[in-house]
Amino acid sequence: MQIILVSRGLKGPKTLDLTCRRLRCKAVAFALAGVVGIAGLGAAVAMAVASPDHRALGTIGNLERQVGDQDARVAEVKRQAQRDLDALAVKLGQLQAQSTRLNALGERLTQVGKLDDGEFDFDEEPGQGGPELTSGTEAPAFSLPAALDKSIDQLSTRFDTQQAQLEALRDMLMDRNIESSLRPTGMPVNGYISSYFGGRPDPFSGHAARHTGIDIAAPKGTPVTAVAEGMVTFAGQRSGYGDVVEIDHGNGYMTRYAHNSALVATPGQRVRVGDVIAKAGSTGRSTGSHVHFEVWYRDRVVNPLAYVKSHR
Repeated sequence: MQIILVSRGLKGPKTLDLTCRRLRCKAVAFALAGVVGIAGLGAAVAMAVASPDHRALGTIGNLERQVGDQDARVAEVKRQAQRDLDALAVKLGQLQAQSTRLNALGERLTQVGKLDDGEFDFDEEPGQGGPELTSGTEAPAFSLPAALDKSIDQLSTRFDTQQAQLEALRDMLMDRNIESSLRPTGMPVNGYISSYFGGRPDPFSGHAARHTGIDIAAPKGTPVTAVAEGMVTFAGQRSGYGDVVEIDHGNGYMTRYAHNSALVATPGQRVRVGDVIAKAGSTGRSTGSHVHFEVWYRDRVVNPLAYVKSHR
């Protein structure tokens, strides 16, 4: 078999004789080289497709690390947020306890003069307690965001101001109540005024005389009570007064209860408003059963009428 190759140029045709062994060997060699080349190219393409690029692997690794870092940051943010909420709960609990105490004080202040000494101690923190629940790991100290912490501090300062105001109001009311309890107020015995303070005819001589108190007519044995809190400084007989009780109230006031039939209080005894100190009678210079009542202020006798007509 012969193959004739005709050229379009000026060159003549070229004849390939396939019966020539040498030519056949060359053709086979070229064919094998082509097959090997195609196979190598295919293998290279397959390997390129099957094995990823190192740069691609590096990019994927970086993305995975970034995702891991973000997850860790999110978890830390959640933990921090929980700590902030816990800290807020603790502070709000403290403010709530303080508010409860202030409310209790405000309610008690409405009962003027009925506060016991030491009932409210504002120098101590309000008592708090309860079981400690832990997760088994030691958590860092609680902290709050700056803006929220500042707002809570302002609220706490407002509570402190209100507390100081309530304390001042309490002290004022207590002082007023103490002052009221030490000031003579009301009638010392149930009865009617039979003789007033000032000038009058003497009941025995009829001559003009000065009456240093008021006389309150009452049946013999009627209880005579203290009109203010104080200390009994005298209980016995005085000339003209008969059986008499004198009480020093410690604020410039002294009261005297005379012509009693019996004395109940004793010297040195502390008496409160309404305590029975004597029994009405007619001892001393007296025309009948009554109580002679005097009020002294800063060592001067004063008209008791305004005091017996006043009320607490």
